[in-house]
Amino acid sequence: MTPYDRAHAAMEADPENEALRLAVYDRLADAELFLLLEEEPEGDDIRPQLFSADEGDFVLAFDMEERLADFADEPMPYAALPGRVIAQHLVGEGIGLGVNLGVAASAMLLPPEALEWLTDTLTHTPEARSAHPVAFDAPALPPAILGLLLPAFEAKFDQLAGLASHALLGGVTYEDGHRGHVLAFLGAPEPARAGIAKAMAEALAFSGLDAGELDVTFLDEAEPAAQILLEKALVLHLPERIEEEVQELKLTAPGMDPAKPPILR
Repeated sequence: MTPYDRAHAAMEADPENEALRLAVYDRLADAELFLLLEEEPEGDDIRPQLFSADEGDFVLAFDMEERLADFADEPMPYAALPGRVIAQHLVGEGIGLGVNLGVAASAMLLPPEALEWLTDTLTHTPEARSAHPVAFDAPALPPAILGLLLPAFEAKFDQLAGLASHALLGGVTYEDGHRGHVLAFLGAPEPARAGIAKAMAEALAFSGLDAGELDVTFLDEAEPAAQILLEKALVLHLPERIEEEVQELKLTAPGMDPAKPPILR
């Protein structure tokens, strides 16, 4: 099962749970989808196939290449794109998105207004600000809130593999007396930090919390603040990046390898 499959199954099991419904949108936005096309792409221009239903016109996409093949029964042109990109390009066109239709239990039709909502939610960016913390504590979050936040965080952590060693969720008090919660990432390189902050803003938006606020910061493990948080905060581990094994192939002239003498005919 894909992450989208699992989120969809959880939503179907508890259809009144808004957090589970939001998780489906989140996984769909992050998924690589295989979009059916009218013809082979020409450069950056693609023409998705349109399918008419009682609910309107839809383009079809699948979260596995094998599922597209099962649907089509014959080779058909397609483009592999993130779900968020497909949604963005459909906004304003009056066209919906069909996902995994006829090939999986996670089949779903998203009408145009759902894609507009998704795109609008994804365009929000975190606000950068400066603040001086004076104290860190353990997170003062009820179990019900943690039950919404942690799955949303962990879903994003899969995309951040190797970009930080771990994240620390703790309480924070600032110099002006304001108290809140902070998620500190340790060891994240500077170029990756904006993307990490954006991913965590999306996690918060799709967590199901009606009004959530969280500060994201970046620390080196040797910093005093990191040491305090390591003692008091909830430690969340990020997956390590999996390096693919690359085998070097060396071509030699026929007959030059003593282990493989030439064949005489």
